[in-house]
Amino acid sequence: MAASSPTDQSGTPQIAATPTRSLAYLVSRYPTISMIFVLREVLQLRELGFRIDTASINPPDRAPDRLTAEEAAEAARTYCVKFHGVFGAAGAHLQTILGNPIGYCRGVGQVFALGGLDLKRLFLNLMYFTEALMVGQWMRRNRQRHLHCHLGQQAATVGLYVRRVFGFGYSVTVHGPDEFYDARGQYLAEKIAAADFMVCISSFARSQLMLLSPQVHWNKLIVSRLGVDPQVFSPAAGNAAPETFEILCVGRFTPAKGQHLLIDAVERLAHRSRPVRLRLVGSGPDESSLREHAAHIEFPESVIFEGAVNQDRIRTLYAAADIFCLPSFAEGVPVVLMEAMAMGIPCVTTQITGIPELIRNGIDGYLVAPSDLDALVEALATLMDDPALRERLAASSRARILEHYDLRRNVAELAGHFVERVKP
Repeated sequence: MAASSPTDQSGTPQIAATPTRSLAYLVSRYPTISMIFVLREVLQLRELGFRIDTASINPPDRAPDRLTAEEAAEAARTYCVKFHGVFGAAGAHLQTILGNPIGYCRGVGQVFALGGLDLKRLFLNLMYFTEALMVGQWMRRNRQRHLHCHLGQQAATVGLYVRRVFGFGYSVTVHGPDEFYDARGQYLAEKIAAADFMVCISSFARSQLMLLSPQVHWNKLIVSRLGVDPQVFSPAAGNAAPETFEILCVGRFTPAKGQHLLIDAVERLAHRSRPVRLRLVGSGPDESSLREHAAHIEFPESVIFEGAVNQDRIRTLYAAADIFCLPSFAEGVPVVLMEAMAMGIPCVTTQITGIPELIRNGIDGYLVAPSDLDALVEALATLMDDPALRERLAASSRARILEHYDLRRNVAELAGHFVERVKP
């Protein structure tokens, strides 16, 4: 049982490597900057003796020459469904019809059960079914019998079909909150019912799955936190009284991240004659509107766009930051906050979803109400004015990561759940 696993000197559970410790991982896109935590989890599980085969519906989010060496190695060993195209799909249909006709019929039935009379939903479910046949046949070739999916959205829907057609074990790590906004469209209730277990990255995420499922399924819902490596993300020597305050924001440029609000906050601080510079790291659909917004404020030179930055460069930007700010409107538990906290950077973010489980307001950082520009400006100004407060929050946030969000310890706990719940 996971609870009785031996530990090393640091208290990290040790998992014995046996042939039964074998899993297939499925992600919508792998590797990708915005989900670097999946790659870290996979590598850590392999260090613990697991055989992890990875599959991705889509190719990586960057060209091969823009991947880090670690990402390139993962991409090379990952089965990419869309790389195999029409011929791969046709072959998977034929193999399954001939080798598993009953399972194939179950899958077709599920297409109509989930798609209903909506032609668009029927088409999408037919695509998920086809991708599931490809993933299932790949798993058979690799002698894998349990599929674990990250995020409760499309990849998990493909996994649901894999379960239905092939009868393989099935589990999902749920982050939220996107899945919760369209729980019916993402078939979350069906996924909970079909899964052997569901991994929730926060108690908040677990509560939302409880809301969607009868009590009989609650024993499937386990909380397993994400984490970062505190040796990789370690404090850098900062300036106690910087001439220009560097505020760093790392995240995809999407409406959910609230970067427009942060640009307004920086403009207000600059209006108060405060020496401030905002560095926005990322890319995404909101980039053009963010650039236009920044260009039309009174002090456009106070906002710098760094673009999407690989993991081999991000620590340099963290090391130069005086404050980290993520004014999100919707989140799971952002790993970028963990990275900043591990590096001893005071954080300002919003009091939503699972974030208060990571940051205690006034102890490990500052939490403000989402969309409250006045509160955001005051929190940033307070940190700028008080070096002792910044130092205290930095020390507390680093300690918080070491105690609750250490990658090695948390992946070992996840591994214990896999050992306990995945059937050999």
